[in-house]
Amino acid sequence: MIYCFDTYYFEEYAQTSCLGIESCASDTADFELTESISEIKDYESGSFYKRELPCLQSIINKIELDPEKDIIIIDGFVVLDDNGKLGLGGYLFKHLNSEIPIIGVAKNNFATINSLKREVLRGESAKPLYVTAAGINLEEASEKVSKMHEDFRIPTILKLVDSSCRKPRP
Repeated sequence: MIYCFDTYYFEEYAQTSCLGIESCASDTADFELTESISEIKDYESGSFYKRELPCLQSIINKIELDPEKDIIIIDGFVVLDDNGKLGLGGYLFKHLNSEIPIIGVAKNNFATINSLKREVLRGESAKPLYVTAAGINLEEASEKVSKMHEDFRIPTILKLVDSSCRKPRP
């Protein structure tokens, strides 16, 4: 399964959603889980993972991941430069004992990465998505993102997971 994650920060808590799909072409989720945590760290420039990794872990701890089949897609970067400086996805990969492939999909460029990042143009959009990866070949990761459902820049499932995490808890 391909598990797609996104987190949104409300004033008092952070909410993370995970939607799982069986294939890149899927337009609906086969798995869905949303968690809120109230003990979130302040944003620290250059160390965003310290704030968001616990949010991702709150859901990952409830999923039985299969290293042979599963992939995780995050909203963000796996590496932050061409020397392999870890971003959120890289720290998540380490947390998972480097067993589950991580694909980072970012909407905005991070200028310090060139060779460890691919630009993926989707549909008729002139603005690319930026793909980084760990545990999976970068070309294969980029191909998966390019084949995701939707003819526009942002794949359907990534729009859905973004919307899901933004719904305030009751």
